[in-house]
Amino acid sequence: MLFVPANNEKFLESAFKRPTDAIQLDLEDACPLDLKESARLQVGAMADRAAAKGYDVIVRVNRPWRLMVRDIEACVHPSVQAITLPKVSDAGMIKAVAEIIEDCEIAAGLPIGHTRIIAMIEDAEGLIQLDAIAQAHWRLYGMIIGAEDLAVSMRMAVEHDTLYVPNVMLVAACRRAGIVPLGFVGSVADYTDREAFALTVQQAAKLGFEGAFCIHPSQVEAANRAFSPDEVAVIRARELIAVFERELAAGRAACTFEGRMVDAPVVAQARLTIERADHLATLLSRRKSVNA
Repeated sequence: MLFVPANNEKFLESAFKRPTDAIQLDLEDACPLDLKESARLQVGAMADRAAAKGYDVIVRVNRPWRLMVRDIEACVHPSVQAITLPKVSDAGMIKAVAEIIEDCEIAAGLPIGHTRIIAMIEDAEGLIQLDAIAQAHWRLYGMIIGAEDLAVSMRMAVEHDTLYVPNVMLVAACRRAGIVPLGFVGSVADYTDREAFALTVQQAAKLGFEGAFCIHPSQVEAANRAFSPDEVAVIRARELIAVFERELAAGRAACTFEGRMVDAPVVAQARLTIERADHLATLLSRRKSVNA
């Protein structure tokens, strides 16, 4: 999910050259205060352009509430799939925003449920409310740790050691709620060292994250590689399942594959790999057809 300042047409054109899955128009940190109103008015047109090229579109709105409500009213739009909420501290915020979104969908003639929510957890209060936030409303699609703001709230350094536990807590809360964990253990601002970022997102995939925000186009390819099963892994998963199913048909609940024991949990992991690969293939096919 590649951030693009909502007031910058040039950056939007640049984003179209990258194989990102979603364009995240940013009305918050990337947009200066004196330009927020004009940027808000551009969101619909920018979202239409991105959607026409096959990208999903997300908009990160502002906090405090006065700005957020205006942003939401402008961003509930046919071409916007989700709204990212910054600084979510409790479930009440998700419920209140969901109510506003529903009113806006009705006014815009959109189906109820068109607009999903991504919650950013950025303070100590939100960290202890993870389960309540994750289970607050059916509109919630996923959650992500906002490393920089969380570090300020916790008065801690923005480092792997300090961010590891909050991120693992978030993955667990998302899995309990059946929503998508997003992010990685580190700061999204660390984009200049490409090799380090590649290692960071690879670790994130191993921890159970399914995607991440990128603030610079150079991060997109590394994120795609990390969160996508490679071809060898998919082939191996199919072969493992075939061997297991043959053994199961012969009355055996476990078998050996490539020197390792295979039982039901191992097969479940292989099925997840195939499912993810098939889903990504569908997304890529859809984008190619749009741009054909």
